[in-house]
Amino acid sequence: MFRKILLSAAIMVAGFQAVAQVGRTFPELEGETVDNRNISLPDDTKGKYTLVGMAFSKKSDEELQSWFKPVYSRFLRDSGNAGLFSDFAYDVNVYFVPMFSGLKKAAAGTAKRKAIRNIEPELQPHILFYVGQISEYRDALQLEEKDKPYFFVLDMEGKIVYATSGKYTAKKMEEVEEALSAE
Repeated sequence: MFRKILLSAAIMVAGFQAVAQVGRTFPELEGETVDNRNISLPDDTKGKYTLVGMAFSKKSDEELQSWFKPVYSRFLRDSGNAGLFSDFAYDVNVYFVPMFSGLKKAAAGTAKRKAIRNIEPELQPHILFYVGQISEYRDALQLEEKDKPYFFVLDMEGKIVYATSGKYTAKKMEEVEEALSAE
């Protein structure tokens, strides 16, 4: 009984955390893509909805990668050439952000080279490597668990309109799509 109460409380706290993030402006984050482009979120993505996935540990990076194929299939593949279904296509920026801080900063170059070898070329421009302090993002975005990836849908002005965390699920993808359709 006590475990059920604790589990329910943990789920409620996680839900409140996501709600607390909604409405806030996403904090400025600068990184470099695999193809060496510098991107500043949310400034460089204003005027278009943006999906941002962030990971700052090896375990959270593995869960972040569970989103790669579904996000690519839904939001990036043939996004400019939907033909008959163009009304159902999404015009959205997508960035997956592995974050490197402290002693792990030295691993960023290796991770970037590994991404070039192991990630499909079409997805590579959407991988944004961040090297720097993580604490300011953990505080501003209330990122409580380092072993979970966090996802945010930003509106055209860079405000968070949806937040979730963890491995990919079809339910989370539906919620992301609802947030993008609310425009």
